[in-house]
Amino acid sequence: MTKTRERLSTKVANALRDEIVGGRVKPGERLPSESRLTEIHGVSRTVVREAIATLSFEGLVEARKGAGIFAQEARGGPFVNLDAGRVSSIIELLELRIAVEVESAAFAALRRSPVQEERIADAHRALIDCLDAGQPTRDLDFAFHLAIAEATNNPRFAEFLSLIRIGIIPRGKLQTGQDDVRPKDYNIHLRDEHEAICRAIFASDETAAREAMRAHLRGSLSRYRALLHESSNTHN
Repeated sequence: MTKTRERLSTKVANALRDEIVGGRVKPGERLPSESRLTEIHGVSRTVVREAIATLSFEGLVEARKGAGIFAQEARGGPFVNLDAGRVSSIIELLELRIAVEVESAAFAALRRSPVQEERIADAHRALIDCLDAGQPTRDLDFAFHLAIAEATNNPRFAEFLSLIRIGIIPRGKLQTGQDDVRPKDYNIHLRDEHEAICRAIFASDETAAREAMRAHLRGSLSRYRALLHESSNTHN
Protein backbone atom coordinates (compact mmCIF):
# COMPACT_ATOMS: atom_id res chain seq x y z
CA MET A 1 0.00 0.00 0.00
CA THR A 2 1.29 3.46 -0.77
CA LYS A 3 1.39 6.17 1.87
CA THR A 4 -1.41 7.94 0.01
CA ARG A 5 -3.66 4.91 0.30
CA GLU A 6 -2.70 4.63 3.96
CA ARG A 7 -3.93 8.15 4.58
CA LEU A 8 -7.12 7.49 2.62
CA SER A 9 -8.02 4.35 4.57
CA THR A 10 -7.38 6.20 7.83
CA LYS A 11 -9.54 9.09 6.64
CA VAL A 12 -12.43 6.78 5.71
CA ALA A 13 -12.12 4.86 8.99
CA ASN A 14 -12.18 8.13 10.94
CA ALA A 15 -15.29 9.34 9.10
CA LEU A 16 -17.17 6.09 9.70
CA ARG A 17 -16.00 5.97 13.31
CA ASP A 18 -17.32 9.47 13.91
CA GLU A 19 -20.72 8.47 12.55
CA ILE A 20 -20.93 5.42 14.80
CA VAL A 21 -19.52 7.01 17.95
CA GLY A 22 -21.57 10.17 17.33
CA GLY A 23 -24.78 8.16 17.09
CA ARG A 24 -25.60 9.01 13.49
CA VAL A 25 -25.34 5.30 12.74
CA LYS A 26 -27.01 3.33 15.52
CA PRO A 27 -25.83 -0.05 16.85
CA GLY A 28 -27.36 -2.77 14.73
CA GLU A 29 -27.84 -0.54 11.69
CA ARG A 30 -26.38 -1.60 8.39
CA LEU A 31 -23.65 0.54 6.88
CA PRO A 32 -23.81 1.48 3.19
CA SER A 33 -22.58 -1.22 0.86
CA GLU A 34 -18.93 -1.41 -0.07
CA SER A 35 -19.64 -0.04 -3.54
CA ARG A 36 -21.70 2.81 -2.08
CA LEU A 37 -18.92 3.70 0.37
CA THR A 38 -16.45 3.93 -2.52
CA GLU A 39 -18.79 6.46 -4.15
CA ILE A 40 -19.40 8.46 -0.96
CA HIS A 41 -15.72 8.78 -0.11
CA GLY A 42 -14.31 8.76 -3.62
CA VAL A 43 -11.87 5.92 -2.92
CA SER A 44 -11.19 2.40 -4.15
CA ARG A 45 -12.72 -0.78 -2.79
CA THR A 46 -9.34 -1.71 -1.30
CA VAL A 47 -9.29 1.50 0.75
CA VAL A 48 -12.83 0.85 1.99
CA ARG A 49 -11.96 -2.71 2.96
CA GLU A 50 -8.93 -1.53 4.92
CA ALA A 51 -11.03 1.07 6.73
CA ILE A 52 -13.66 -1.55 7.59
CA ALA A 53 -10.93 -3.92 8.82
CA THR A 54 -9.73 -1.21 11.21
CA LEU A 55 -13.23 -0.62 12.56
CA SER A 56 -13.84 -4.35 12.85
CA PHE A 57 -10.72 -4.69 14.98
CA GLU A 58 -11.96 -1.85 17.17
CA GLY A 59 -15.28 -3.63 17.63
CA LEU A 60 -17.26 -0.84 15.97
CA VAL A 61 -18.54 -2.92 13.05
CA GLU A 62 -19.39 -6.54 12.39
CA ALA A 63 -19.34 -8.27 9.03
CA ARG A 64 -22.26 -10.66 8.56
CA LYS A 65 -21.85 -13.01 5.63
CA GLY A 66 -24.38 -12.29 2.93
CA ALA A 67 -25.95 -9.46 4.92
CA GLY A 68 -23.39 -6.65 5.01
CA ILE A 69 -21.53 -4.61 7.60
CA PHE A 70 -23.37 -3.58 10.76
CA ALA A 71 -22.52 -0.99 13.38
CA GLN A 72 -21.78 -2.17 16.91
CA GLU A 73 -22.08 -0.27 20.15
CA ALA A 74 -18.99 1.89 20.67
CA ARG A 75 -16.74 0.60 23.40
CA GLY A 76 -14.13 2.38 25.40
CA GLY A 77 -10.76 1.02 26.37
CA PRO A 78 -7.17 1.08 25.19
CA PHE A 79 -5.95 0.88 21.60
CA VAL A 80 -9.34 1.82 20.14
CA ASN A 81 -7.98 4.69 18.04
CA LEU A 82 -4.64 3.14 17.19
CA ASP A 83 -3.44 4.31 13.78
CA ALA A 84 -1.46 1.44 12.29
CA GLY A 85 -0.45 3.60 9.36
CA ARG A 86 1.77 5.78 11.56
CA VAL A 87 5.31 4.67 12.39
CA SER A 88 5.05 6.52 15.71
CA SER A 89 2.15 4.26 16.74
CA ILE A 90 4.23 1.19 15.92
CA ILE A 91 7.08 2.54 18.05
CA GLU A 92 4.72 3.13 20.98
CA LEU A 93 3.47 -0.44 20.80
CA LEU A 94 6.97 -1.88 20.42
CA GLU A 95 8.01 -0.22 23.67
CA LEU A 96 5.00 -1.80 25.36
CA ARG A 97 5.66 -5.16 23.73
CA ILE A 98 9.21 -5.19 25.11
CA ALA A 99 7.77 -4.92 28.62
CA VAL A 100 5.40 -7.85 28.01
CA GLU A 101 6.99 -10.20 25.48
CA VAL A 102 10.40 -10.45 27.12
CA GLU A 103 8.75 -12.23 30.05
CA SER A 104 6.45 -14.08 27.67
CA ALA A 105 9.50 -15.75 26.11
CA ALA A 106 10.89 -16.63 29.52
CA PHE A 107 7.63 -18.20 30.65
CA ALA A 108 7.37 -20.11 27.38
CA ALA A 109 10.86 -21.53 27.97
CA LEU A 110 9.73 -22.86 31.34
CA ARG A 111 6.09 -23.80 30.79
CA ARG A 112 5.60 -24.86 27.19
CA SER A 113 4.08 -28.22 26.41
CA PRO A 114 5.41 -30.46 23.60
CA VAL A 115 2.45 -29.45 21.45
CA GLN A 116 3.11 -25.77 22.08
CA GLU A 117 6.79 -26.19 21.28
CA GLU A 118 5.80 -27.82 18.00
CA ARG A 119 3.52 -24.86 17.20
CA ILE A 120 6.35 -22.40 17.79
CA ALA A 121 8.64 -24.45 15.55
CA ASP A 122 5.96 -24.73 12.85
CA ALA A 123 5.32 -20.97 12.96
CA HIS A 124 9.04 -20.30 12.64
CA ARG A 125 9.44 -22.69 9.70
CA ALA A 126 6.44 -21.18 7.93
CA LEU A 127 7.91 -17.71 8.34
CA ILE A 128 11.30 -18.83 6.97
CA ASP A 129 9.59 -20.43 3.97
CA CYS A 130 7.79 -17.15 3.39
CA LEU A 131 11.05 -15.22 3.59
CA ASP A 132 12.71 -17.58 1.12
CA ALA A 133 9.79 -17.13 -1.26
CA GLY A 134 10.00 -13.35 -0.98
CA GLN A 135 6.45 -13.11 0.32
CA PRO A 136 5.03 -10.71 2.96
CA THR A 137 5.77 -11.98 6.46
CA ARG A 138 3.48 -9.86 8.61
CA ASP A 139 0.81 -12.49 9.37
CA LEU A 140 3.34 -15.25 10.01
CA ASP A 141 5.37 -12.90 12.21
CA PHE A 142 2.29 -12.39 14.36
CA ALA A 143 1.60 -16.14 14.41
CA PHE A 144 5.11 -16.77 15.73
CA HIS A 145 4.78 -14.29 18.57
CA LEU A 146 1.28 -15.51 19.36
CA ALA A 147 2.50 -19.13 19.58
CA ILE A 148 5.07 -18.02 22.16
CA ALA A 149 2.45 -16.10 24.10
CA GLU A 150 0.18 -19.15 24.16
CA ALA A 151 3.10 -21.29 25.37
CA THR A 152 3.23 -19.22 28.59
CA ASN A 153 0.01 -21.03 29.55
CA ASN A 154 -1.22 -17.71 30.86
CA PRO A 155 -4.06 -16.70 28.50
CA ARG A 156 -3.58 -12.99 29.22
CA PHE A 157 -0.38 -12.87 27.17
CA ALA A 158 -2.15 -14.09 24.04
CA GLU A 159 -5.11 -11.82 24.75
CA PHE A 160 -2.79 -8.84 24.94
CA LEU A 161 -1.20 -9.61 21.57
CA SER A 162 -4.61 -10.10 19.98
CA LEU A 163 -5.75 -6.78 21.41
CA ILE A 164 -2.89 -4.88 19.77
CA ARG A 165 -2.69 -7.00 16.63
CA ILE A 166 -3.45 -4.08 14.35
CA GLY A 167 -0.22 -2.46 15.51
CA ILE A 168 1.81 -5.64 15.24
CA ILE A 169 0.66 -6.10 11.67
CA PRO A 170 0.61 -2.50 10.36
CA ARG A 171 -0.56 -1.72 6.87
CA GLY A 172 1.33 -0.03 4.07
CA LYS A 173 4.22 -0.52 1.72
CA LEU A 174 7.47 0.78 3.12
CA GLN A 175 9.33 -2.35 2.15
CA THR A 176 10.03 -2.95 -1.54
CA GLY A 177 7.85 -5.66 -3.02
CA GLN A 178 6.04 -6.47 0.21
CA ASP A 179 2.80 -5.26 1.73
CA ASP A 180 4.41 -4.59 5.11
CA VAL A 181 4.90 -1.35 6.97
CA ARG A 182 8.44 -2.22 7.98
CA PRO A 183 11.88 -0.71 7.54
CA LYS A 184 13.51 -1.93 4.33
CA ASP A 185 16.05 -4.06 6.25
CA TYR A 186 13.53 -5.57 8.68
CA ASN A 187 13.46 -9.06 7.21
CA ILE A 188 17.26 -9.22 7.01
CA HIS A 189 17.28 -9.51 10.80
CA LEU A 190 14.05 -11.45 11.25
CA ARG A 191 15.42 -14.91 10.51
CA ASP A 192 18.40 -14.79 12.88
CA GLU A 193 16.52 -13.05 15.67
CA HIS A 194 13.62 -15.52 15.59
CA GLU A 195 16.02 -18.47 15.43
CA ALA A 196 17.77 -17.20 18.58
CA ILE A 197 14.42 -16.98 20.37
CA CYS A 198 13.53 -20.53 19.32
CA ARG A 199 16.86 -21.97 20.45
CA ALA A 200 16.55 -20.41 23.89
CA ILE A 201 12.95 -21.51 24.42
CA PHE A 202 13.61 -25.05 23.20
CA ALA A 203 16.61 -25.26 25.53
CA SER A 204 14.41 -24.21 28.47
CA ASP A 205 16.80 -21.32 29.07
CA GLU A 206 14.59 -18.56 30.44
CA THR A 207 17.46 -16.07 30.72
CA ALA A 208 18.54 -16.58 27.12
CA ALA A 209 14.89 -16.45 26.00
CA ARG A 210 14.47 -13.08 27.68
CA GLU A 211 17.61 -11.72 26.10
CA ALA A 212 16.79 -13.06 22.63
CA MET A 213 13.31 -11.56 22.68
CA ARG A 214 14.62 -8.28 24.09
CA ALA A 215 17.28 -8.11 21.36
CA HIS A 216 14.67 -8.82 18.69
CA LEU A 217 12.16 -6.22 19.82
CA ARG A 218 14.78 -3.59 20.63
CA GLY A 219 16.30 -4.19 17.20
CA SER A 220 12.89 -3.65 15.62
CA LEU A 221 12.43 -0.53 17.72
CA SER A 222 15.75 0.96 16.59
CA ARG A 223 14.95 0.20 12.95
CA TYR A 224 11.54 1.85 13.18
CA ARG A 225 13.07 4.88 14.91
CA ALA A 226 15.53 5.18 12.04
CA LEU A 227 12.61 4.92 9.61
CA LEU A 228 10.74 7.66 11.47
CA HIS A 229 13.78 9.95 11.37
CA GLU A 230 14.33 9.19 7.70
CA SER A 231 10.71 10.09 6.97
CA SER A 232 11.01 13.33 8.96
CA ASN A 233 14.15 14.34 7.09
CA THR A 234 12.47 13.57 3.76
CA HIS A 235 9.66 16.00 4.53
CA ASN A 236 11.98 18.78 5.71
